[in-house]
Amino acid sequence: MSDLTATIHDFGRRARAASRALRRCSSEQKNQGLLAMADRLVALQDEILAANAQDVEKAKADGLNAAMIDRLTLNPKRIAAMADGIRQVAALPDPVGEKIKDWTRPNGLNIQKVRVPIGVVGIIYESRPNVTADAAVLCTKTGNATILRGGRESINSNVAIAKALSLGCADAGLPADAVLLIPVVDREAVKVLCEMDQFLDCIVPRGGKGLIETVVSHARMPVIKHYDGICIMTIDREADLAMAESIVVNAKVQRPGVCNAIETVLVHADIADRFFATTGQTLLQKGVQLRCDERALAGLKPINANLVVPAQPEDWRTEFLDLILAVRVVDNVDEAIEHTETYGSHHSDGIVTANAETAEHYLTEVDSATVYWNASTRFTDGGEFGFGAEIGISTDKLHARGPMALEELTTYKYVLRGTGQIRG
Repeated sequence: MSDLTATIHDFGRRARAASRALRRCSSEQKNQGLLAMADRLVALQDEILAANAQDVEKAKADGLNAAMIDRLTLNPKRIAAMADGIRQVAALPDPVGEKIKDWTRPNGLNIQKVRVPIGVVGIIYESRPNVTADAAVLCTKTGNATILRGGRESINSNVAIAKALSLGCADAGLPADAVLLIPVVDREAVKVLCEMDQFLDCIVPRGGKGLIETVVSHARMPVIKHYDGICIMTIDREADLAMAESIVVNAKVQRPGVCNAIETVLVHADIADRFFATTGQTLLQKGVQLRCDERALAGLKPINANLVVPAQPEDWRTEFLDLILAVRVVDNVDEAIEHTETYGSHHSDGIVTANAETAEHYLTEVDSATVYWNASTRFTDGGEFGFGAEIGISTDKLHARGPMALEELTTYKYVLRGTGQIRG
């Protein structure tokens, strides 16, 4: 056994022991732990920012694009937001112990279906250091220990944040090993985690397709996938064009490097010219490159020959995470639905239309984790849903789908209470 494997196995044993200790903690004890975590983040802000500055400097030297650097960068405002997010989670109801169902059989045997922690959750993620805090606090709130393995781009930031969170646990009398972060970026660590089913109950990969496929191919425990965010917005023939412009610009431009930003817009042929003259012009003014099918190219090329280019086949399946948008003209909503089902990642998709019947048809037919009518896909977020935070956006159907927050970090067991019943 290599030194790395031995270290990670030791983490597994410690996390398993911590999960058993957490299971015995009351909601009040766990909430006090979260508040102490938030306090430690603020108290150690200078140390965290110094570590983050090292990561950002290296990212720039390595040529990461502006969107990725934005995802990586911390500042006092973002650390304060992380701390506030932790306090919000502390204020939320604890799902652990909730009686999902309670019934008594004719023989008097009482059966309850009760929410319980999953146990030990492994989380593998890339780039964004705030995930370290989000993952740790949601797991702690639900009585789960967690082993974190962040990306190489944010290694120094992650180590500093995890240290603060672990100290916060200890301050409040929770097991410090409830939050463990693997402090190396060796890819072998991912494989070791995936094969460690004697300690991990599930694993959540959050990152690019390559990472997720690696985890799925090696994992011996259930995997909850945070897959690509190839989000698609459909502009129907009966759309309010001012509303459509506001939604599309927000969904693409506000933060292009996040998974709930749109990567494709589908425009009904009947309103395409008007849409291109308004929204297309605005997107181009904001520096968005438009990769267009033949009909969209004809309508947009005269506006800006430099930023309007022909779409390539792979563009419809690409998560750009940048100021790039694929554009296609469609003849009806069913064609838009077919495109969305064929090329999208079933993350977050929407339609802009004034026709309620058209909207309901779209909402029923598009099989994505979140579907929108007349709203930006940027709302696919644990905080925006009122969950406080999230582990990620699951594009699976089992056991979690969409923003994965407190309830999704629990499982259930059946508790039976009898008075001596035996089966005949």
